[in-house]
Amino acid sequence: MQDQDEGLYKRGRYRLGYDRKLRSPYLQIFWYDAAAGRNRQRSTGTEDVQQAENELDALYLKKERGASVCSACGQPLRQGARHLVTAAIADYLVARESRPSIGAMRARLGHVTAYLTETERLDTACEDVDEDWIEGFREWAQEVPIVSPTGKTRERAPGTVEASVRMLAAAINFAHGRKDTLFPATFAAKAPEEVSRTPAYRADVAMLAKMFRYCVDPWDIDEHNTWARRRLNRAQLHRFLQISVATWARPDAAHDVSTDRAKDQWHSNARALNLNPKGRAQTKKYRPIVPIASRMAALLDANTGFYVSVDSVKAAFESMQVALDLPRDGETGLKVIRRSMAHLARERLGERDWIEGQIMLGHKKVTTSDTYAPFNTGYLGQALRVTEEIIDAIEKLTPGAFGPPYVKEITA
Repeated sequence: MQDQDEGLYKRGRYRLGYDRKLRSPYLQIFWYDAAAGRNRQRSTGTEDVQQAENELDALYLKKERGASVCSACGQPLRQGARHLVTAAIADYLVARESRPSIGAMRARLGHVTAYLTETERLDTACEDVDEDWIEGFREWAQEVPIVSPTGKTRERAPGTVEASVRMLAAAINFAHGRKDTLFPATFAAKAPEEVSRTPAYRADVAMLAKMFRYCVDPWDIDEHNTWARRRLNRAQLHRFLQISVATWARPDAAHDVSTDRAKDQWHSNARALNLNPKGRAQTKKYRPIVPIASRMAALLDANTGFYVSVDSVKAAFESMQVALDLPRDGETGLKVIRRSMAHLARERLGERDWIEGQIMLGHKKVTTSDTYAPFNTGYLGQALRVTEEIIDAIEKLTPGAFGPPYVKEITA
């Protein structure tokens, strides 16, 4: 229990004190949260008692009287009509409808809406959402598992919860920008490094070859799937593996690769592939133009339309995880191919040429003056060289790995 100084200042259920365990020089505000059933505290960010008292007064007015207060002096601010969180979310999604990431936005904010519904808080206004409210949302969200379309459940990762918190802050700030009586979000999502653990597993060339062999030679059949259906599923997984190894692309970018001229992605003469289709705006997860190894180039030349013609190969990939006894618990999702290629390539490139690897991954953007570089001979020459080497090594261990995938149409 915290060592609280009873005599400093108290107002209602709120009081000032020091947290000896925390060893912070700043005064803390302590109170009991009846809704959560536990004690809470918040740093005032100051050692000055008068300033700390102002902070406590501001918190008291906001919590107990529902008043918006100035963070500097604690005085009540002018009030406007309460703007519901549900309205802010709806307005934000409409305004962002054209964004490539709108699907992820809906899912993240949908989780917030579910919280409002299930906890009977649909009347929550934007000004009600503070750090305590967000902490309650985090606790609720951690207890709600993720359920796949097939009914499988898994624990919701802290990073997934913070993505919803971050998106809610964006929605409230958007509403603030449109209404002068509404204040910006008073909470913040935790930094990714605080809540996310980067998977440690990386596949070596031998394991990548086994993944391709799983697609080329479908030896195991179970009672839930016919040989033909399983073969078709693996054909799409095969294509995903091919394009992912050749481009080092993120899974969503690999699924988007198309040789349709309208997409303006595949430039056969230059052997260059633009991972960002025409008409799609770039996002923070930048999609570069990458050089393509000769074996993959031949496959793209022979292709029509999307290279991976299904929305997702996730189910087929999960079946492969089981068959090859690959690590689970988030260690070997679809992104493991990208991580493994980056690891293998960095070993071969060395630190001097790793800048080419960063460009391949989209972590470093080319400058405006380099606009035409991807279509010139020698563009990312070292990155292309090591990619060719890895593909040749996979092909040696699994002949047909970069041959034409099985394409015969199969009906259910």
